[in-house]
Amino acid sequence: MLKKSFLAVFTLLMLTACGNKDEEMSAEDRAKTIEDGTVGFEMVGDNVEKATNVPAKEEKAILAAFDEYIAALNEEEIDRYMQTISKNPKGFKYDEEKVYATEVFNQFDSKREVKNVTIAKYNDEEAEVFANMKMHSLQLETNVEHESAGRQVTVFVKEDGGWKVTSVYYIGDDSKSSTGK
Repeated sequence: MLKKSFLAVFTLLMLTACGNKDEEMSAEDRAKTIEDGTVGFEMVGDNVEKATNVPAKEEKAILAAFDEYIAALNEEEIDRYMQTISKNPKGFKYDEEKVYATEVFNQFDSKREVKNVTIAKYNDEEAEVFANMKMHSLQLETNVEHESAGRQVTVFVKEDGGWKVTSVYYIGDDSKSSTGK
C-alpha cells in the first residue's frame, strides 16, 4: 500500500514535471482558471482542436521545444532539462524545480511516451501544447515499476527568442495506471 501511494504521488508530481501551484482545485476554480486563459480549453473528451493561428515557423519552434522538454526528461539530463524551463515560470519556482528534478532523476528511471501532440492555444508570447502521455517508471531502490497515463497541457512562453516551459497541467487516467514488480 505504501509503495502504491508513494508511486501515485511520484507519478502525479513527475508528470506535471514542474508542478501546479494549486494541486487541489475545485471545479469552480478550474472553470475560472480556464476562463481566465491559464489553460485555454478543458482537458476532457477525446478531441482537442488545433489552434489555427499558429505561424508555420512558430509551430515548428514550439513543437521542437516540446520534443526537447520530453527528451531531456526521458534522458534524465538535469542541465538539458533546465534549459527547457522558463527562468520566470508561473507554475513553479525555477531553483526548487532543479533540486526536485535532480532528486527524481536519482531515484527513478522514467520514460514518457507522447501522442496526439497539438498546439491548442497560441499567441505571440504564449502557447499551450496538449499531449496524451504514458509514463513508465522504475523506482531504483525498490525495483517497483509503475505505469500511468493521462493528458497534459504544457504551457510555453517566449523567452530569450525561444519557447520555454512556464507551467504544466496534468490529469491522470486511473484506469490506465498500474503498479507492480
